Amino acid sequence: MSNRTFITPLIAFITIALLTGCNNSYVSTNLDEENFSHYFSASNVKIYQHENEIKTHYQYLGVIEGQDCQIKPHHAAPDEVNARTQARQQAFKQEANGVVFTGCVLLTPQQLSQLNQSNEAQQCHAIVICYAKAFTINHPINKE
Repeated sequence: MSNRTFITPLIAFITIALLTGCNNSYVSTNLDEENFSHYFSASNVKIYQHENEIKTHYQYLGVIEGQDCQIKPHHAAPDEVNARTQARQQAFKQEANGVVFTGCVLLTPQQLSQLNQSNEAQQCHAIVICYAKAFTINHPINKE
């Protein structure tokens, strides 16, 4: 038997063994279905400018808030959009599907140093806090 006829099946066997061995390795990622649900939860909460825009029955659930913190002076400034998104995520957790924002406030380092700071605010160089009313809105059934 020649070396060539012996080496070819050996290479094929080694290749199959390696491929089969790799098949048992599972890739681990940080992708989590719950993270996706949380990240996109704000899109399930509609923003209304005023309560009178809600043209169907609704239930007031309470006040919610969202924050965006600038941890260090050289980091990005706190953003109202991020704070409003966080507030909508909080509303979704309370099973709300609509919000009316009542206002946002930027607290600068000087203002934070003058206030009796909470633990969260103490960690921030500056912070934006947005407040909203959360609602469960009954969507009307279209009768055709």
